[in-house]
Amino acid sequence: MAERINPENAPKVLGPYSHCVVSGKLLFTSGSIGVDPATGKLREGFSAQLRQVLSNLKIVLESSGSSEKNVLKATVYLTDLSNYKELNGIYSEFFGQGNFPARSAVQVSALPAGALVEIDLVAEIPGKQ
Repeated sequence: MAERINPENAPKVLGPYSHCVVSGKLLFTSGSIGVDPATGKLREGFSAQLRQVLSNLKIVLESSGSSEKNVLKATVYLTDLSNYKELNGIYSEFFGQGNFPARSAVQVSALPAGALVEIDLVAEIPGKQ
């Protein structure tokens, strides 16, 4: 049976969904945007939003018994592909050299709350059957 997880220290969800669902040893996150959990407000600018997205996803991963080292696949949605180079730099810092998951990155026309970037992940939970 799947387990739905909504960490208290993550931003409030913007709709009828869970932050993540765990099924067996796999964790599936919903898309995360750069909302600061302390203020409930979207960060200003691409870099700040991306860093907040990754921070929010780290909260979800860790609350589920996983970490960025266990991410298998990332899907990145950008409203402007000209941010691709900046995405790669910050993304590399988060995952660390040589520990990159599979990834898709696509440009979309719009994201919730006017966000500039959204990411969802599929990860493994180590030690879970």
